[in-house]
Amino acid sequence: MDSAAQRLAGVEAGIAAAAARAGRKASDVQLVAVSKTHDSSTIRPLIAAGQRHFGENRVQEAAGKWPELRGGTSDIVLHLIGQLQSNKAEEAVALFDAIHSVDRPSLVTALARACEKAGGQPLLFVQVNIGDEEQKGGCAVADLPALLAQAKDAGLKIAGLMAIPPADVAPTPYFALLDELAERHGLPLRSMGMSGDYESAVMLGATHVRVGTALFGAR
Repeated sequence: MDSAAQRLAGVEAGIAAAAARAGRKASDVQLVAVSKTHDSSTIRPLIAAGQRHFGENRVQEAAGKWPELRGGTSDIVLHLIGQLQSNKAEEAVALFDAIHSVDRPSLVTALARACEKAGGQPLLFVQVNIGDEEQKGGCAVADLPALLAQAKDAGLKIAGLMAIPPADVAPTPYFALLDELAERHGLPLRSMGMSGDYESAVMLGATHVRVGTALFGAR
């Protein structure tokens, strides 16, 4: 089986090649290793190989493993990529450096309160339900302007948009739409693309790709 370092090098090479095809620099794209459900023994080899940005789905799971994993590695950057309950906002602001799943007015209110109490805020993305899927989190495309306005009024600085395209269809139209929405609203960051499609996402403007299987191997 490929080592963590080999898998990491392979994904980084894929990002670099896709960026070059799009006339972008590889350094414009941040690789977030999706470490949700993986234990410390699986994550440490990636840290040793040089990976520093990691994505988790749940506040409780991240709180249970990352204080020890961060240990003497002060430059680890933690991203919350899963849905966030409003009552976990304060804990999330304390633990995570970036939150990709701001998606509703009640969460904006809770995050604004938590950030004010903390005296700072993580990097924030609004998650857009880009495929209008009932089972998925994210704000509707039509509701995006109002949510961004609410966040601004509450003192939150939204840096970008995040989306998860529908499964089993070509993701590229959805990546293009998210890029266009971010451009329309003057947001510099786009969190889109996973193991199976991150190269397409990079070619269509992704600044953050969230990759799990290609880095950690199939379960």
